[in-house]
Amino acid sequence: MEMTLRWYGSKFDTVTLEQIRQIPGVTGVISTLYDVPAGEVWTQEAIHALKEEIEAAGLRLSGIESVNVHDSIKIGDADRDKYIDNYIVSLENLGKEDIHMVCYNFMPVFDWTRTELARVRPDGSTVLAYTQEAVDALVPEEMFNSIAGDMNGTVMPGWEPERMARVKELFAAYKDVDDEKLFANLKYFLECIMPVCNKYDIKMAIHPDDPAWPVFGLPRIIINKENILRMMKMVDDPHNGVTFCSGSYGTNLENDLPDMIRSLKGRIHFAHVRNLKFHSPTNFEEACHISADGNFDMYEIVKALYEIGFDGPIRPDHGRMIWGEVAMPGYGLYDRALGATYIQGLWEAIDKNAKRG
Repeated sequence: MEMTLRWYGSKFDTVTLEQIRQIPGVTGVISTLYDVPAGEVWTQEAIHALKEEIEAAGLRLSGIESVNVHDSIKIGDADRDKYIDNYIVSLENLGKEDIHMVCYNFMPVFDWTRTELARVRPDGSTVLAYTQEAVDALVPEEMFNSIAGDMNGTVMPGWEPERMARVKELFAAYKDVDDEKLFANLKYFLECIMPVCNKYDIKMAIHPDDPAWPVFGLPRIIINKENILRMMKMVDDPHNGVTFCSGSYGTNLENDLPDMIRSLKGRIHFAHVRNLKFHSPTNFEEACHISADGNFDMYEIVKALYEIGFDGPIRPDHGRMIWGEVAMPGYGLYDRALGATYIQGLWEAIDKNAKRG
C-alpha cells in the first residue's frame, strides 16, 4: 500500500504540502481540481500544474478524488451523453499525465450527509456526527444552513453554496430516479468510460454512499456487499472498482467490513480507513482511528486489506479537530497525521507476523 493524505489544493486547503511531507511514511497526496465544476473538462494543463506543484514538494500525485459526476449522468436525462463525453476527455487528460486512479461517487444531491460538523467529545475534540432524528426534523432546503456555520470558513466537498442553492431544483430532477434507475444510469456511464480507462489504465474507484441508507427519500445504491458485487458484475472490468471506505460502509452496522474487503479482491483500488463511535444504529460520530475509540476493529480491517494483496493508495479519513486547530471539518492536519502513523503501525505488525509464519 501507499500511504497518502487528501489535499484540496493550495487555494482551498488549510494544510500545506510541506506539512504533509513531514508526516512519517506519507509519500503521496490524493488531490483534485477543486474549482472545476462537475461536468466541465479537466484540462491537461491544469492537471499538469497540479502535479508539478505536488512533486516540487517531494510528494506524488497518487490519484484523484474526485472527478465529480454531473447530475445529468446520474439522472439519465437528455444531456448525459454531453457530460459523459466531457468526462472521457478529462480521463484522457489524466491518463496523459500518468495518473491512474480516480475516486468518484454516484450519490444523488448530497455527496455525504452529516448533521453536525463540530460535535464536542468528552476529550474536548470536535468531530463530524449524524443523527437520523435531526435529518427527519429538517426539510432538504434547510440542510446546508444547519451546518454552514461550522465549516470554519472553508468550502466543503459536496456542500458548495452554489450547489446547495439548487437543492429544491435537484430534488425535482431526481423525483423519478429509484434504485433500479440509478443502477442503470451507473451501468451506462461505466460502459461509456471503460474504453478510455482500459487505454490509459485508469482505475475507477466508486466511493460508497454515506450514510448507507436513503436520506430524504433519495436512492442509495453503493451501500453493502450485495449491491457492490452487483455493480462489479454488471460491468465486469478490472478498471471498474471501489474505494473501500470503512467509515461509509460502516455506517450500517450490519456490514461485515473485513468480509466485504475479502469479497472484493482485485477490485479495491483505493482505501479510506477511519473509525466510528455509535450511540444507536442511526446516531454516530467520527472517532479517532484507534480501535478502542470506536466500534470498528481496525486491526481486522487493515489485516483484510493486507491479505487480499492491496497495493494501492490508502489514506486516513476524517479526523477529529484537536489541539486548537481551525481547518475544514474532518480534514485538519493533526489527527489525520496520527491516523496515518497508526495505520502504518498496524500494517507493519501484520506484515512482520505474516512473514514470520
